[in-house]
Amino acid sequence: MSENVVHLHKPTDPPTPDTAPTVLTVVPDAQPARPVPLWVRSGRAVKTAATHESTRATVRAVARHSLYTLNGGRIVARRAWDGRTGSRYERMIRAAEVVGNLEAAEEWEERLQRFRAARHHRRMDLLHSPVEAAKGVAVGAGMSIGVLVALGVVMAINTGQVGDVITPLTATIDFIALLIRIVQVVWGPALAIGPFLALLALWSVGRKQQAAPNWALPANVRSDEGEPITPSIVVKALRDLGVPALRNAIKEMGDAGASMLGPITIAGCGVEVDVTLPSGVSTNEVQGKRRKLAENLTRHEHEVFITIPQAARTVRLWVADSGALDEPIGPSPLVTDDTMTADYAKGRAPWGQDLRGDAAALSLYQRHLLITGLSNQGKTVALRSLALWLALDKSVQFLMGDLKGVGDWAMFDGLASTLIQGPTDEHVIQVTEMVEGAVDEMNRRIQAPPGTVFPPLIVLVDEAQVAFMCPAKDAEKRPYGGSKANSRYFMAVRKIHNQGRAVNVLMWQGTQDPTNENLPKLVREGAHTRASLALGTESQARMALGDKAVDGGAAPNLLRPGLDRGTLVVASDGITIPAGQSSITVRTHYIDDDAAEVITDRAKALRDGVTTLHAIEREEEHDPLADIAAVIGDAPRVRTKDVLARLATLNADAYGGWSFIDLKRVLDDAGAEPYKSDGVMVVAHDRVARALANRDNEGSPSAAG
Repeated sequence: MSENVVHLHKPTDPPTPDTAPTVLTVVPDAQPARPVPLWVRSGRAVKTAATHESTRATVRAVARHSLYTLNGGRIVARRAWDGRTGSRYERMIRAAEVVGNLEAAEEWEERLQRFRAARHHRRMDLLHSPVEAAKGVAVGAGMSIGVLVALGVVMAINTGQVGDVITPLTATIDFIALLIRIVQVVWGPALAIGPFLALLALWSVGRKQQAAPNWALPANVRSDEGEPITPSIVVKALRDLGVPALRNAIKEMGDAGASMLGPITIAGCGVEVDVTLPSGVSTNEVQGKRRKLAENLTRHEHEVFITIPQAARTVRLWVADSGALDEPIGPSPLVTDDTMTADYAKGRAPWGQDLRGDAAALSLYQRHLLITGLSNQGKTVALRSLALWLALDKSVQFLMGDLKGVGDWAMFDGLASTLIQGPTDEHVIQVTEMVEGAVDEMNRRIQAPPGTVFPPLIVLVDEAQVAFMCPAKDAEKRPYGGSKANSRYFMAVRKIHNQGRAVNVLMWQGTQDPTNENLPKLVREGAHTRASLALGTESQARMALGDKAVDGGAAPNLLRPGLDRGTLVVASDGITIPAGQSSITVRTHYIDDDAAEVITDRAKALRDGVTTLHAIEREEEHDPLADIAAVIGDAPRVRTKDVLARLATLNADAYGGWSFIDLKRVLDDAGAEPYKSDGVMVVAHDRVARALANRDNEGSPSAAG
């Protein structure tokens, strides 16, 4: 804090040293703050008071209760008007016409005509009612007086007093006078209190209907998280969706907008309702606003699913109970029922539950399978649970390749005929040769006599994107990965997709983050059952499930990565899908490694014993180009037919099945193409020798340097 400076001086006006007293003045070293004007302080106080929570609550309460009364009056007036006129029927007719339901419009027209006829009859009766009422009063009064006089005569005879004849009549007159006095006493207060009672009644109606803006409602009403789904809420959510044609059509319907809705039915952990859209509103306009619709229904985006049923201009809404999808489902029957077995041909694998809470079971009979999704979303567990169930059918054989190699499939050691685990190029080569071996088995089965029954052979490759992206090439320069006609893994999978189903050789693949590079189009479209976990984009969803499923409402790209782990969108004829839909959402059971080992132990007990190979046994290495040079010898040229015969003699296992196409492919790749000489295809010694020399030079250290 700064210090003040003290100065001693004398006043200079007037300058009389004898009479002027010494004056002590304190001079601060800084100017003092200017005082805040009163109007500023008043404004701040007003602002503080206006923005205080108590003030806001008071304003909301006043507005709320005032609007309860006002809107309650409007509601009562509307009800009275509806009861006295045919406006209700007219609204229903307009609503039926908007949605194109002419039968309903005709029915409401008939009801309106009956209402008008009855109203006309009542009005005609009112013209005669005064005369009839007067006659009734006269007759009633006469009869009442007669009864009272007769009662008085009886009393007079009984008592012997003639005056008792009019006693009942006098008592009645006195009673009527008493009622008049009571009414006179009560009438004044009733007139004073009556308006307040009427306002209270209107307020009660408005309060019951919550007839006030959302900002004025109490906090516990405004935060309507998990609000039950009713027709009025659905119609309001659709009206506020931001589709002009839909908003205008609902406005024309009046309060009858709910006529667009089918019955709201309980469906598992939520409700389901079909909405018939008015003319001029397309289903994709509603599908494209899923998030806004969910928010209008006071739900999160993942809690509302929009699908397209068979009916034209109709969308099917499934709305989950708030927070229900975040609750885990129960354990798999494979874990809880240790007596369960499988039937490949007739059974269905217990995979999980659909959104309705019903069991979702998948038929695996003669269906190629593809499961895809982002990393760490439960793809391997979902794929493994199907294999675990099928393993309980002792006739099923497995060839497995796990290109992740962290032990997710280790429990199938001793159950699968081949189990290759690892992420390297060498493991891809092994898996490719395993799939090619399955192709040879498929070809053998195809050539068997008609009617031969073969056991199911499941060729399963997890993390298949590693195989498609592998850059390695074989000795003939053929790539293992890729999607070209000479790509070995790609072509082996395609061959199984083309013909394997007929002889029970099936291809199952699991892959991450689908793209055209790591999941070629021909491969993904060859799968009969396609399932997807959470994905990043709609284009990936189309790659995973196909255009038809996505256009029908399938949206794995809208699943929440991490939070919806294990939730699949499935497109397959092997699972029960609601009529008119192209896909179904399944929440799969989680089976951990320990439980999976218990299940595979049961599966192994059903078999006599399986020796699992962890590598493909390769034949003796051979060099086709060098062998061609060897069989040509020193001859300047040799006919291709003779070259093939000599190669078969040299190594029957390697070249016994060779054709001219195989020979030509090797020579073309080496730059030693066969050519015609005297009308016969021949192989030149010089060309083959030069190709060998060039290849050796390219592989030498000096050439590499």
